[in-house]
Amino acid sequence: MKKTRFLLFFLSMVVVSSLVLINCKSKTVGPNQLTQAEIDEGWVLLFDGETSEGWRSVNKETFPEAGWDIEDGSLHCLGSGKGEAGGQGGDIIYGKIFSNFHLKLEWKIDTGGNSGIFYLGQEVEGDPIWKTAPEMQVLDNEKHPDAMFGKDGNRQAGSLYDLIPAVPQNAKPAMQWNSIEIIVYSGTVVHKQNGETVLEYHLWTDDWNELVAGSKFPGLNPDWANVAKEGYIGVQDHGDNVWYRNIKIKEL
Repeated sequence: MKKTRFLLFFLSMVVVSSLVLINCKSKTVGPNQLTQAEIDEGWVLLFDGETSEGWRSVNKETFPEAGWDIEDGSLHCLGSGKGEAGGQGGDIIYGKIFSNFHLKLEWKIDTGGNSGIFYLGQEVEGDPIWKTAPEMQVLDNEKHPDAMFGKDGNRQAGSLYDLIPAVPQNAKPAMQWNSIEIIVYSGTVVHKQNGETVLEYHLWTDDWNELVAGSKFPGLNPDWANVAKEGYIGVQDHGDNVWYRNIKIKEL
């Protein structure tokens, strides 16, 4: 009888210990941290929530001295009140090149604000990164006029800017956090916003070339459709207050 009780006690302790381990691996953590499960899966933080380590201006070696700061655990672009003409710090990039990846982050935009997330971008001396990089739009759809421009909403939040609209359009109002994901794998690109897939496209195909040809980009860079197979991830200074946090990536 004693042996049976001991065996039952031992088995119950094993079950409890397993549940504790599972709970510890899956529990949520605060902003700019990884769970143990994420670490085990290969996720890496691109922003520690306290410093600008790893981030720098396009075509420069350092983080901008003005226009960007760290605020409440977020990368914060300071609004100038002058919109696109008033960007003080310029666009910033993370200083590592990525090819196939799964990117996650959260953004919050001020009322009437505009920004964007670049990927597969290149550094070309004297040129802004948008001349080489696809952009996921970051926007206050309710107040910024860009939401009404373009075609079929392709300048609204989550969209591939000026090319493919985000459907469904599920961005939250200004000053609320949105979660996004960008998946890039061998030319296939997926945008997710607030937990839903909002678009998918395929680089370097005939459909892609036709899509770009009908946009504004060929007039700005004739070779824009020839997006590189690897490049930088960046966020845009459009002269408006915008905050980014929980920036993490898993290479595929």
